[in-house]
Amino acid sequence: MTLAAVALDDKYALESGRVFLTGTQALVRLPMLQRRRDDAAGRKTGVFVSGYRGSPLGGYDKALWQARAFLARHDIHFQPGVNEDLAATAVWGSQQLGMVGPTRYDGVVGIWYGKGPGVDRCGDAIRHANSAGTARDGGVLMLLGDDHGAKSSTLPHQSDFAMVDAMIPVLHPAGVQEFLDLGLHGVAASRFSGLWTGFKCVTAIVDSSATASVDPARVDTALPEDFAMPEGGLNIRWPDDRFDAEERLHEAKLAAFQAYARRNRLDRIAWDSPQARIGVAASGKSWLDVMQALDDLGIDSDMAAALGLRLYKVALAWPLEPEGLRRFADGLDEIVVVEEKRGLIEDQVKSLLYGRPRAPVVVGKRDEAGAPLFPAARELSADHVAQVLARRLAARGGAEDLPARLSNRAARIAAAPPDSGGAKVLRTPYFCSGCPHNTSTRVPEGSRALSGIGCHFMAQSMDRNTATYSQMGGEGAPWIGQAPFADEDHVFVNIGDGTYFHSGLLAVRAAVAAGVNATYKILYNDAVAMTGGQPIDGSLSVAQITHQLHGEGVKTIAVVADDPGKYPVGADFARGVRVHPRAELDSVQRALRAAGGVTALIYDQVCATEKRRRRKRGRMADPARWTVINDRVCEGCGDCSTASNCVSVEPLETPFGRKRQINLSTCNKDFSCVDGFCPSFVTVEGGALRKTAARAAAPDPLAPELGPLPEPALAESGAPANIVVAGIGGTGVVTIGAVLGMAAHIAGKACTVLDSVGAAQKGGAVLSQIRIAAAADRLHALAIGRGRADLLLGCDVVVAAGRDALSRLDAERSAAVVNTHNAPVAAFVRDPDIDFARDANRALVARAAAPGKAEFVDATALAVALFGDAIAGNMLLLGLAWQKGLVPVPAAAIERAIDLNGVAAAMNRAAFAWGRRAA
Repeated sequence: MTLAAVALDDKYALESGRVFLTGTQALVRLPMLQRRRDDAAGRKTGVFVSGYRGSPLGGYDKALWQARAFLARHDIHFQPGVNEDLAATAVWGSQQLGMVGPTRYDGVVGIWYGKGPGVDRCGDAIRHANSAGTARDGGVLMLLGDDHGAKSSTLPHQSDFAMVDAMIPVLHPAGVQEFLDLGLHGVAASRFSGLWTGFKCVTAIVDSSATASVDPARVDTALPEDFAMPEGGLNIRWPDDRFDAEERLHEAKLAAFQAYARRNRLDRIAWDSPQARIGVAASGKSWLDVMQALDDLGIDSDMAAALGLRLYKVALAWPLEPEGLRRFADGLDEIVVVEEKRGLIEDQVKSLLYGRPRAPVVVGKRDEAGAPLFPAARELSADHVAQVLARRLAARGGAEDLPARLSNRAARIAAAPPDSGGAKVLRTPYFCSGCPHNTSTRVPEGSRALSGIGCHFMAQSMDRNTATYSQMGGEGAPWIGQAPFADEDHVFVNIGDGTYFHSGLLAVRAAVAAGVNATYKILYNDAVAMTGGQPIDGSLSVAQITHQLHGEGVKTIAVVADDPGKYPVGADFARGVRVHPRAELDSVQRALRAAGGVTALIYDQVCATEKRRRRKRGRMADPARWTVINDRVCEGCGDCSTASNCVSVEPLETPFGRKRQINLSTCNKDFSCVDGFCPSFVTVEGGALRKTAARAAAPDPLAPELGPLPEPALAESGAPANIVVAGIGGTGVVTIGAVLGMAAHIAGKACTVLDSVGAAQKGGAVLSQIRIAAAADRLHALAIGRGRADLLLGCDVVVAAGRDALSRLDAERSAAVVNTHNAPVAAFVRDPDIDFARDANRALVARAAAPGKAEFVDATALAVALFGDAIAGNMLLLGLAWQKGLVPVPAAAIERAIDLNGVAAAMNRAAFAWGRRAA
């Protein structure tokens, strides 16, 4: 097979053709495409991007920073907002360019981004900005980050109705390619109508990867010919009477947007039938679920025509374009509207068809009798859609066997165990090794703490007497409503430095104004760790915080630092502020608690993950100091885990019982584990760790005897290959997905990759779902449904035996390759004698997979022996699975993808080769 010549920068640098990129990267590429199109049309435009990070757009700002060289070439200016509504106001300002002063640009395209709660926060700003309008050569795209499954949010969120309330049209892209195509339409429609364009970005698409075309001329944005533009147009103007603006908004702008959608066939009949009687309408991610459901039922376009089935793909979810809908509805007896979350399209369909002769029955959230059909809670799955469509098609005749097909398949699927995997252990998110919050979130005996948004949110699931939370920026405000009525007279309030800068300072101001007794613990970690380690969006130092707090009326302020020596005598702190070592945290908190009024403690310690990154990149000194445990002295009491709350303190099974060991490959040198009362710790100063012999770089000693590795017969069929990678967040699970996705792209195949990110990445259970096919039209839903996995690559046996992974296996055909290493779970920190139940987990996986198709190996031990790095075990597993013919991508393509990924490339390539040898 000829492999494509692919470079890592193709996603931004390639002028046209096919590239492999994530949903986030597609949103970075989008303004570049728009600028190239404007250049070709003779427009001199710029792009202004602002917003605030949050899942599923948590990594968007990071991706923009990484692409800054490409942005500069296209006159794209990225300025992150201090918070969401200020960012929206700045984007509004980009549309005012040239109204009141000279400019060398014809216009500026504005892009706002933020997660659903940030959309809510922006209500006032976007209502004003949308009423004012967009520039003729500008336009605004509002990226709505909706985390429907609350994978990294305190609540599931749906922004559509906030857009309806602000009268902003909403486009629903279905897949990475439509982030580009529909995004260009969104800008063009915004320019034509004078409206902002809401652009729904759900987690399942933002966190996915796929191959997409980046030809700037791919999309034709034609202007409507059937719309009468009112005198003076619809774009922003000054001066502008607010009542005239309201009239244009209600009487012309929305109609203009609908006219654009109609002219460009944004909503379209995808499948039709000469005798159509039942129609299915869906948009965005739900459209992918519908197509996958039909594929699972064995229904193609020919069979659909025979069944009288018509499909309507909706792009403009609000306001629904009426003429296209009526063409779709003509002759139908029934319309099934498939939507995730609250119904937005269904009620519009009913309203637009009301009173028409022979109007079809419309069902969606509920059926004709009022029974639930597609729930508004939780995420929708292709499996659920298939069940509903099978029943309704069978009821109309000609497809009576469809429910039986589903029943037969369901009988083969491994039944989800009654509890979380059956092994009595959970892989839950936890603070990283050496995380400052391991210490900072402790409170004195007799006190409790309130939490908010950030990594410290996880303290609620630990033994930290921390309970309840607020929205971002509301930290501590609940206490204002409790204090007058509570028996206790003081609480601690945890707040991250990023949240403090975003809006949290106002909560401190409110607490001072209310006169309550509370101590704000401002956790200064020098990075926004939950979303990828971005810097705070502006200047913020510990000294500045002390002056801000003092100016707000907080008179008693203390600083606690892991390294007090960083602050010399005479440091520029507010009056009376002292710096204390970490060992004095408890006594400092007790003093602040007794001081009365609002007090503050600034806990200063760099994020452990950022510290590790900076050390690897040479930006921070890596002290030549290590701590190890002498297992002959250790009694396994677990006091070191209690003292440190650190997951790098791991169990060591010995003939004398369970002891403790320090995992030096994950240790971030926080050294709080030595604070316990234990004589088994040994601290080594100076020197360096002994490196494991680089066996991977030397000739394979087994090769002369075994000869070259045989090439397996790779699994090839017309159906997509579905691979589920199950493992621990932060250990390279996402890397496996990235490598296989890029390898498929290099090999000329179509591929989608859906990753779990967010809070689960902090040591929790994560899945990467990879689908590989010969052509893109065979790939629909991004998630792999129940019983649809061909291979489970279990990088961690606990996650592999969990409900999410097992439910995707089919006992007749699914294979599993699983790492049996006992990686400690978060509960081990509190329960030193916990049973990891490795044998029970192994049995669960073996039972769920096809007979004889489950392989088990301690890949971590093998990786440590070969490379001195446990993370290489994931690539060893991949090599083993490939050699058994379970991964339908050439080995050369995988090796090339490993090189392009760049992270520990030499080790990962060698680990992949050794995994093949192990097979």
